[in-house]
Amino acid sequence: MSIQLSDPAAIAERLTSVRRCTEQIVAGLGDDVLVYAPRPFVSPPVWDLGHIAAYEELWVWCRVGGGATLYPELQAAYDAFETPRPVRTQIQILNPAQAREYLAATRTRTLEVLHGARPAEIDPGLVHDGLVFDLVAAHEAQHAESMLQEFVLAGVPITGVGAAYEPPAADGRSATTPERIEVTGAPVSLGAGPHGFAYDCERPEHTFELAPYAIARDPVTCGQFVAFVDDGGYARPKLWSRQGWEWRCREEATAPAYWQRAGGGQWSTRDVAGPCALEHDAPVCHVSHYEAEAYASWAGGRLPTEAEWEWAARGAVADPDQANLGIRCGHPVTVGTFRGESAIGCRAMLGDVWEWTSSEFVGYPGFSAYPYPEYAEVFFDRGYRVLRGGSWATQPHVASVTFRNWDLPERRQIFSGLRLAWDRT
Repeated sequence: MSIQLSDPAAIAERLTSVRRCTEQIVAGLGDDVLVYAPRPFVSPPVWDLGHIAAYEELWVWCRVGGGATLYPELQAAYDAFETPRPVRTQIQILNPAQAREYLAATRTRTLEVLHGARPAEIDPGLVHDGLVFDLVAAHEAQHAESMLQEFVLAGVPITGVGAAYEPPAADGRSATTPERIEVTGAPVSLGAGPHGFAYDCERPEHTFELAPYAIARDPVTCGQFVAFVDDGGYARPKLWSRQGWEWRCREEATAPAYWQRAGGGQWSTRDVAGPCALEHDAPVCHVSHYEAEAYASWAGGRLPTEAEWEWAARGAVADPDQANLGIRCGHPVTVGTFRGESAIGCRAMLGDVWEWTSSEFVGYPGFSAYPYPEYAEVFFDRGYRVLRGGSWATQPHVASVTFRNWDLPERRQIFSGLRLAWDRT
């Protein structure tokens, strides 16, 4: 059968845009950098490159186009479940030059399928509204962000990211005390609707009974988090959950990842370009869920549930003119730099930093895995915590108010921060 798509040119442009970001990130990096994994829980970037190609080849060329893989002997190596992260530096995979060639060859064949040169008998759901092409574009964008996390963790400067972009001036409304926005309780609709691209874990759209609450207008800033550190927040077990305190002691954490106090008490950190001064008015980044919980307890608040977060974020749009998205700035920026707001007036709901919620990652009522259960379903009910909103490294076509990210509560190599919420009586 032939593939009928409403706008193949737009699909091709999205695929090209995502690939441009991937190539920008790894441009000029030596093989020694690309094959190195700084910690066992992250992949070497060269694995990400091969995995991006293998995933795209599997879903477009093989599943939709009916073709055969270029590297049948490596498909298990590039399967995220067959080959967990700790062993990805120990197995035979493509070297950096070969991985780049695999990416290019796969994209050529993807475009053949897109433009109808490779008709096949297919699952019609895969091509409805261009689903499979949105799927591979989103997948590549997520791995591009993962590679940036890996480079920051390894201390490898990526000088071509964010260097040429000059963000607009901030509006100067960042505050020491968080401004609260009151939200009335009501039955609300959550999750992605039936039309357009969304991952299976964002569906189905469903009704949720939301109790009244308050949520911070802005994410927690570095300056606000410095006050927590200076007040001994990392030395006060009553502020932490039991598991969080055990993690803090085991890791000997005394501040967010990459923070260092220099002479005179000034803090520095590092971003994608390398060491830098701490921007006190920018959202705090690289905190674990445990740290986020402890800060919220210290500040007299709590983390929002993901339902509270999503309802507060409604109306926010993934427009690069209104949000710090798209790998332009290379780091979170001063609160108020981008003018985008949600319907109730919350700022930076999309972009800057992923925001931890208090919710465990579970399926929505009526969840159905599609097109494969390994994307989300296998992570349900296993202690993963939901993050929302995207970061500066999230590409705009991935970011949305319904997108659900998740990770283990101890992880802080991700570009993660927090926003406060409060109960209302």
